This record gives sequence, structure tokens and C-alpha cells, in this order.
Amino acid sequence: MADPLVLVPGLDGTGLLFYRQVPLLERRYAVTTHRLRDSAVHIDELVSELDARVTAAAPDRRVTLVGESFGGALSLTYALAHPDRVERLVIVNSFPYFGPQARLWLGYHLLRATPWGVMRMVRQLTAFRMHSPRTGRDELRQFHHLMRATTREGYLSRLRMLREYDVRARLADLRAPVLFLAADRDHLVPAVEQARLMATVAPRATVRVLEGHGHICLIAPDLDLCAIIDEWIAH
Repeated sequence: MADPLVLVPGLDGTGLLFYRQVPLLERRYAVTTHRLRDSAVHIDELVSELDARVTAAAPDRRVTLVGESFGGALSLTYALAHPDRVERLVIVNSFPYFGPQARLWLGYHLLRATPWGVMRMVRQLTAFRMHSPRTGRDELRQFHHLMRATTREGYLSRLRMLREYDVRARLADLRAPVLFLAADRDHLVPAVEQARLMATVAPRATVRVLEGHGHICLIAPDLDLCAIIDEWIAH
């Protein structure tokens, strides 16, 4: 029986951006992609809903939990709340606390004020800073198409949660082994710095730098998450 693996999405909340990784991961794992509820108010609600998804995916087994960006924050929070449900953690371009808070506040209010229809143009204009350099035009077109499933409500909900999110003091309580993956060209989050910081506190932690990759790296043609996880487990 294949080992269960649950994918937890980032701020978009859709899980659609795992589309390149799912068939690669399915070579070894029974893969479940989680979607975040846009109307959730508190991160504890998302933890509860993720627990329901994990339990449905693997009623009698622990899972490998893979969280990207905001999904990494949610996965860390989940693993601290339900250590008996997690076999291992893979955290991609994430953080134990989002700072500076002033930047978060500004982003939240800009998003509230920006007409939602303009967001597609914003994503196109910022693509060179958000994506891995080797992500081709076809993948970028697919990205923009999939992002039509996102909602302003969902983004605002998750940005509000980040105002109170802080697991820095609790990382030492993590029981599962953790692989922190950090892109060295991440212009949204200081991913490498944050990964190394978390690894100094979390027991059984490993850091791997994704060289030549940006924040949105999982749709890049040269990134195989399954191979990376296999290599980590082998060592």
C-alpha cells in the first residue's frame, strides 16, 4: 500500500498549483490535495478541516504533510496540534512568523482596495519576481488560468490569519522529522534565512536550498518534489 501524502496549498488556497508535482509524487505515494476554505476566520478552523482531510486520507496511518508558503505555516501548526497524525513534514518557502507586520498590513489593504479583475494583470507584471526563471510561457499561462479559481475573500482571510500566526516558540516541540525547502531567488519570503532559522530550533530538521528557484517553484519544469523527498528519506 502506498504511503499517504497530503498537499497543503499556499495563499491561493486552491491546491491547483500542485498539478505538476502530483503525477510525480503518485509514483510512490497515495496523494491527496487539500483545499482551504475561503470563509475561515481563524487558523484553528483550517487546522480542524485539515485534520478531517488527513483522517479521511489515512484513517489508520500517519501521513507525509507537504505545505507550501502559507500552507507551510498551516502544516507546522497542524503538526504541533496533531503530532500523532504526521509521519514527516516537508515545508516549502515558508516561515514561523510573517514579518514585518507593516508589510502584511499594507498588502491586506491594497488587496481590499484593488479591483479583483486587476489581479490577473498584477500577477503578470510580477511574474519575473515570483516564479523560477526556468518556468516557461506555457506554464505561466497555465498558472494564470488556474488562478482564476482564487477569491479575494480567501486571500484576505488568510492574510488576517498571518497577523496572529507565530510558532517560533513552539518549533522545539515538533516530533516529526522536517525537510525545509527554500528557494534562493524567493523575493516574497526570505525563504533560505527562515528555513535555516527554523532548523536551528526544530529537532530532526534538514534544510535544502532550491538553487535558481523563485517563490512559486512547484510548477518549474526542473523541480521533482518526489525525487527530493526520496533523497531526504534515504539519507
